[in-house]
Amino acid sequence: MKKILSIVALGAFLFTSSAVASEKKGLNVVLTSGDEQTQMMAMVLSMMTVKAKKKVNITMCAAGGKLALKDTKTQVFEPAKKSPTMILNALIKKGAKVQVCPLYLPSVGKDKTALIDGISIAKPPKIAAQLLNADFTTLSY
Repeated sequence: MKKILSIVALGAFLFTSSAVASEKKGLNVVLTSGDEQTQMMAMVLSMMTVKAKKKVNITMCAAGGKLALKDTKTQVFEPAKKSPTMILNALIKKGAKVQVCPLYLPSVGKDKTALIDGISIAKPPKIAAQLLNADFTTLSY
């Protein structure tokens, strides 16, 4: 009897969690890692979110900001046969909002012309509001 109740409770939890997740408007991704495999995972999950017809907001800071630069080349990963840069560009074309934190470019001696087309400089009050928006799930890499 306990086993049946446990299974029913688990099923109810999973159903409720899934229903709540489907009600979300989208995903906020904060990328600070310079590790290309970590960046790849962030881009892949962002793409899956866009394919699910949800919004994606990506903010890049610190070592993660390098991915936003035009001259950055990243490794192609299997089995996707794509790189974080390739997926980032596809996300921008599909409407993802991508920004770098305002400290990044001055810290590396560059200006906004160094950014991939479609990437802008974040405004902290707007990013804070987005991160606090309960309609979005936030992931940090």
